[in-house]
Amino acid sequence: MDAKTPVPRTVMAGIAGGIAINVVMLLTFRLIGFGWDGRGILLDPSRQSDKLIAVWTGLEPLPLVVSSPLMIIVGLILFGVAHAFIYRWLSPAWPTGIVARAWRMAALVFVLCFLFWEFFTPFNMFGEPVSLIALELVFWAAIAIAEAFVIAAVAECRRSRAGHDSPA
Repeated sequence: MDAKTPVPRTVMAGIAGGIAINVVMLLTFRLIGFGWDGRGILLDPSRQSDKLIAVWTGLEPLPLVVSSPLMIIVGLILFGVAHAFIYRWLSPAWPTGIVARAWRMAALVFVLCFLFWEFFTPFNMFGEPVSLIALELVFWAAIAIAEAFVIAAVAECRRSRAGHDSPA
């Protein structure tokens, strides 16, 4: 993918990537972390900081992902679109192939977004235990990898079929 790639394909790659973010976030943070019933490991008072639990469950207004999840779902899809345009801009400088480019994109998003977020907010502001931050970083890594592979697959699909790039 490069600057000559049609904008609609970049947008499609981003929408698909944003959907991947939402699905993997649902399977990690919601299913495992918070639990369907709100009793997951990330809300366990014997492990989690009282401040973080209060932010997620008690302090009003509750986070939008709890009170108005549709806004966050759409926002995450828009982040996927932004990431696809970043991919479009940077990927020509990377080795060819979906796998090589996806790993680079995943690393970029993970380090610049998720690692920074975990350090600055849960660790710095909420006093979250390092063991739970480590679990969340595993969740974020899965999210970054899923999004990057979806964006790369959609973005590079026509190029791979045309023989311009190998898919791996």
